[in-house]
Amino acid sequence: MKKVKIIGVPEHFNLPWHLAIEEGAFTERGIDLQWTDIPEGTGKMSQMLQNEETDLAIILTEGIIKSITEGNPTKIVQEYIGSPLLWGIHVDYNSTHQTITDLKNTKAAISRYGSGSHLMAYVNAQKQNWDTDNLQFEIIHNLTGAIEGLATGTADYFMWEHFTTKPLVDNNTFRRIEDCPTPWPCFVIAGTQKFLTENITLLKHVLEVINMYTAEFKSIPSIDRTLANRYEQKLEDIQEWLTITEWSQKQLEIKTLKKVQNSLASLNLITQSLNEKDILY
Repeated sequence: MKKVKIIGVPEHFNLPWHLAIEEGAFTERGIDLQWTDIPEGTGKMSQMLQNEETDLAIILTEGIIKSITEGNPTKIVQEYIGSPLLWGIHVDYNSTHQTITDLKNTKAAISRYGSGSHLMAYVNAQKQNWDTDNLQFEIIHNLTGAIEGLATGTADYFMWEHFTTKPLVDNNTFRRIEDCPTPWPCFVIAGTQKFLTENITLLKHVLEVINMYTAEFKSIPSIDRTLANRYEQKLEDIQEWLTITEWSQKQLEIKTLKKVQNSLASLNLITQSLNEKDILY
């Protein structure tokens, strides 16, 4: 058995991996796929890839592209989710902020610099025609930290995936002001240069398994109920999420890569753009 370490967020997007592991689809091919949940998100996962603490990661497209341009010896293996991510913009339920305009020049809670919550604050600010130089941030590490940060007023708003935070909106912990979708496919599979160079055939088997699972995922009987139960979501929310989410089995398109890099550059979040051969496997 060959051991492969993989990381991702503990969210419903990644259920295909867990089903494939539980059903022995990887072990049938001699692969011991070891999954680790990383609730801190993309910034933490980028660091783990850079430090070779993992072989593969399911990671936000914009976050890993930024990290690679900064020297992270990692490449994008393929798209994982081909549809945009719906980011909810949240405030504490008792906050005086009522509209998106109220959040101008206030402080955003972020899991860490380079994370999706950090980068999407810029994307949202640009969408609202705010001066991005005035953005302020408070590092809260994870969702639990965000709850505390917004409740105590150390931060004013927090951007996180709409459906993951929906239970906190339903129970009046958060109030959602608005949604901000990513302007590109949201999740990719990324791997360290070392792993990709040394394990070409192994990687091929991993991708064959997961692509088979994601291609058939929506047609699994009662998958909506399975997702709702496992991730403690309302059935109607999961059903809505399934209608707007598409899994992908192909490499990230070059035009998408250029779009992400151009967007990050326009926000002064990256200092250089790389050729596709330096980013895509």
